[in-house]
Amino acid sequence: MSSPATAPPAPNNLKRIVAASLIGTTIEWYDFFLYGSAAALVFNELFFPDSDPLVGTLLSFLTYAVGFAARPVGALVFGHYGDRLGRKKLLVLSLLMMGGATFAIGLLPTHATIGTAAPVLLTVLRLVQGFALGGEWGGAVLLVSEHGDARRRGFWASWPQTGAPAGQLLATGVLSLLTAVLSDAAFDSWGWRIPFLLSGVLVMVGLWIRLSVDESPVFKQALAQAESRKAKAEPLPLVAVVRYHWRDVLIAMGARMAENISYYVITAFILVYATSAADVSKQTALNAVLIASAVHFAVIPAWGALSDRIGRRPVYLLGAAGVGLWMFPFFMLIDSGDFGSLLLAVTVGLVLHGAMYAPQAAFFSEMFATRMRYSGASIGAQFASVAAGAPAPLIATALLSEYDSSTPIALYVIASAVLTLFAVGVARETRHRDLAEVDSVPGDSDGSGSASDSREQRARTV
Repeated sequence: MSSPATAPPAPNNLKRIVAASLIGTTIEWYDFFLYGSAAALVFNELFFPDSDPLVGTLLSFLTYAVGFAARPVGALVFGHYGDRLGRKKLLVLSLLMMGGATFAIGLLPTHATIGTAAPVLLTVLRLVQGFALGGEWGGAVLLVSEHGDARRRGFWASWPQTGAPAGQLLATGVLSLLTAVLSDAAFDSWGWRIPFLLSGVLVMVGLWIRLSVDESPVFKQALAQAESRKAKAEPLPLVAVVRYHWRDVLIAMGARMAENISYYVITAFILVYATSAADVSKQTALNAVLIASAVHFAVIPAWGALSDRIGRRPVYLLGAAGVGLWMFPFFMLIDSGDFGSLLLAVTVGLVLHGAMYAPQAAFFSEMFATRMRYSGASIGAQFASVAAGAPAPLIATALLSEYDSSTPIALYVIASAVLTLFAVGVARETRHRDLAEVDSVPGDSDGSGSASDSREQRARTV
């Protein structure tokens, strides 16, 4: 029978938890993607005006990548305190930090006003964004995973994942609307600031919702167990992750490679490639990403539900293989310059990406013990982002500049897909795992049981 910690919660309470996680991740990804879109569209001119246009874009994407460098630090800090103090408190802090940094970018003077101080300040605010996002993802998916019905964990935990396309949809939608109603001169002068300033309003809404939810019952149970054995000091979450879950961290990092790289090539780099190499207008490219993001939002819960039926690994492997196979058709369709072909390229790419992204929340959550789950899931996800998502638009732009061809970019994404196929291929299926079971493995009195404990050990804990 299921443990009390994982018994299905009241439907209304679970929906409130899902809504709190979803709106928070939507706001944080809105802030993060807004920067990426602005980096591709206007930051090269506003903050790096002395450079060649493509070089300016490279420098703009470099500040974009800097935000990723801060994400592992955020994962370490938020993961540590999230495993010690709880998920909810850290999620409130991450939302405030991300929203504050984004609002400040909207007020930032450009290079024309304060010179080189402008890109420096932009980089600092980007670091704050990355630090906050590094702690956001793990807490948001765990809050749902640890509340939800174990039989439908893949479905429920996939909803915070929809915050990424929802944030992309919101950010791209606002930018698309502004570029449609404003002249290029007005948008470059002041219009680009509006979506950044809107973040302040969104954060207030998200903060109100997040403060209304309860702490994870699984975490409360694990905390009570830890307090009952005070005679034995618990290891730091990071130390415990390295000791008991190093294999799971490596698997999570490998699983993230194709998911992260493909996403930023499809949604961020496409704004550069379509407008420069395929001679597509800025508005057309934004509209394609906007519509495809709506489809992406819709298919993620469906992929999550499928992972509850057939397992996390089969769905994840399907997505990784699909993205790799789609890359050459993806660029061929964009090269046609036709809006319908462009839309098809991005939509299919994001649907296949969703097959990796949807089960990821439940998959990673089920790998780690509760008192180190925030640290383990965050470290595995965010350390991979430094090697994957951070340089993806930068590498893709550099390859385009060097070879003037999409072939090296397609091969780059395919290589990442092969790595992900290997990582997920050697992983264990986690679909039937009870989130509390690894906290009470017989003979493991510190509650640090590995996700790779034997089936017999796990059976005795359920």
